Amino acid sequence: MRYLPLTPADRAEMLGVIGADTVDDLFVDVPAEARLSGPIEGLPAHASEMAVERHMSALAAKNLSAGTAPFFIGAGAYRHHVPASVDHLIQRGEFLTAYTPYQPEIAQGTLQVLFEFQTQVARLFGTDIANASMYDGSTACWEAILMAARVTRKDRAVLSSGLHPHYAEVVRTMAKFTEDDIVSLKPELVAEADDAAVIAAIDDKTSCVVVQYPDVMGRIPDLAAIADAAHAKGALLVAVVTEPVALGMIEAPGALGADIVVGEGQSIGVGLQFGGPYLGLFGCREKFVRQMPGRLCGQTVDAEGKRGFVLTLSTREQHIRREKATSNICTNSGLCALAFSIHLTLLGGEGLAQLAAVNHDKAQTLIERLAKVPGVTVLNDAYFNEATLVLPRDAREVVRELADRKVLGGVSLGRLFPEDIDLHNGLLVTATETVTDEDIETFARELEGVLA
Repeated sequence: MRYLPLTPADRAEMLGVIGADTVDDLFVDVPAEARLSGPIEGLPAHASEMAVERHMSALAAKNLSAGTAPFFIGAGAYRHHVPASVDHLIQRGEFLTAYTPYQPEIAQGTLQVLFEFQTQVARLFGTDIANASMYDGSTACWEAILMAARVTRKDRAVLSSGLHPHYAEVVRTMAKFTEDDIVSLKPELVAEADDAAVIAAIDDKTSCVVVQYPDVMGRIPDLAAIADAAHAKGALLVAVVTEPVALGMIEAPGALGADIVVGEGQSIGVGLQFGGPYLGLFGCREKFVRQMPGRLCGQTVDAEGKRGFVLTLSTREQHIRREKATSNICTNSGLCALAFSIHLTLLGGEGLAQLAAVNHDKAQTLIERLAKVPGVTVLNDAYFNEATLVLPRDAREVVRELADRKVLGGVSLGRLFPEDIDLHNGLLVTATETVTDEDIETFARELEGVLA
């Protein structure tokens, strides 16, 4: 396909149609201080390819990455071992270059993969159905709130204090454009999840309650009790899972009464990748299927009676629904969904349970060891592979000092909740199957040195 640039006349005509005098008028909503008025100071006008490569390599070498140090960071993005076969298979040409399978007659492989992915997610979440993925966990969370509003015809959503603050911020940002009423409960540095506060916040105007499971501090809320309270008021329960490996050990949210289950699929098959791309998971009850966002792949038979796969119920804006679409998300994380599906297939049900058991055992070993460090207390007794420690001083300073000692020692709650001073001594630590006993001992020794 040739690239045909627009002429100045073409641009002028397009600007005239939308009522803008210049291209700069399209950026009036961007604050002036955030816009460039000229070349970036200190950046050379040009450089050779070799010089740029050398410079960028030197900058990258300053990073302390997950694979080069004891690593105990989680909080929504987890370091798990991804088998080499996953990366090998997703790079096959028929998968790597595939886009939306609009023409089923030439996209049966892609459609079948997505169909099987949906089946895996639905079984993992304990829901009747799942869609063929979304962008990431946070946008899937917002889409669940929109869906709940359509189902219940209410517009008040209650966010548990245990919901990851980045997810909550995405929700609040998007709600500015829909005028949904978002009630965010205040987090506290306490051992138990805020089940009672969530239940107390539900009223007759509530469309849904959003509860993370396990929550951002590693605590495990009582979804069944919250679901009963929500349903009694005509509201839906939206469960958010940021660590799907946990579902190899704890009960699936759908089995506990969750109506919509969303989450982040990065843990299975997708590396940390410095923050993305990641994978949004979305499942719900079958009776809500026509309100579910994104795409759904279905199984059918062709004219000869052979099994085949097609896109079905694709109520996206670029299909026939247009402005009546359930979502404006117009693609899916197809390659990440494939990686998720391959990894989960390699694990199987028993393998996932074993992986979950190893994660929990590693976390227990970590927490028991760190609890012996003078000045450290453990906030929560119940957890999967991450828990919160309470330190004698601001955890943000401790994390920075640990990094100077070549240990990536968790995520400070002060970083996640900068406005809540009462949380600043909290440190969220995570252990997966990639953590060794030597890593744990190094962490404990260096933490003791920092706190001394």
